Amino acid sequence: MGRFADAHLATLDEDEMADFERLLDIPDQDILAWVIGAAPVPDGQLTPVLARILAFHGTR
Repeated sequence: MGRFADAHLATLDEDEMADFERLLDIPDQDILAWVIGAAPVPDGQLTPVLARILAFHGTR
């Protein structure tokens, strides 16, 4: 998520920033599994910001 943050953090609006901060509470291994496509994103977790992160890493 660091590369995404470096590239996009300054452009996130208030709601997107709140979504990003909520993602920071999720264990790193879960986020990594979603980003590399090793595990599906659980229902309710696919926020617009997470979708942008997945697209940034070529997962979606």
